Amino acid sequence: MNRFSRRGFLAGAGAAVAMTSACGNGVGSTGAMALDARVNATMNYLFSTYPDTQDLAAKASGILVMPLMTEAGLWVGGAYGQGALQIDGVTVDYYSATQASVGFQVGAQQYAHALFFMTDDALSDFRRSPGWAAGADVQYAAIDQGGNMKIDTTTTRKPVIALVFGQAGLIAGASIKGTKYTRIIP
Repeated sequence: MNRFSRRGFLAGAGAAVAMTSACGNGVGSTGAMALDARVNATMNYLFSTYPDTQDLAAKASGILVMPLMTEAGLWVGGAYGQGALQIDGVTVDYYSATQASVGFQVGAQQYAHALFFMTDDALSDFRRSPGWAAGADVQYAAIDQGGNMKIDTTTTRKPVIALVFGQAGLIAGASIKGTKYTRIIP
């Protein structure tokens, strides 16, 4: 092999490795743009349907928005969705959410949810975690019969406030307890 063909071979091999590695990390994918569009549409829906959430968002250090969670179960169930973490209205990371459950359950549903990180520490803990699970430190904000948010001063003192909304399907209720969030590249 002469030196020019060796260089060509090495250059070609290097390019092949670069292209192959790019395939697995989202480079060239439009998944992030599609997910951003869904997140923005979900936030617009949230703010127009529940105006009190605008004040909550203004006080939050960051908001994780999961525009579509799909849950199904027949005694054993699970849920999955993808979303984005926004700080000051700008997407900084993407996450998947997974949940598993066992017990009496039959049906399927879809819903959206948002986690409002009310303190810098809560947001920092979430971002540093390799797999954060929603647990006892999450306060659920309820929606009353008139479509208003039930958020008071004790609610806003919690480090993380969760809001589940837009439910459609045949399983009663939706919860994010036990949901694991993992950073992804869409």
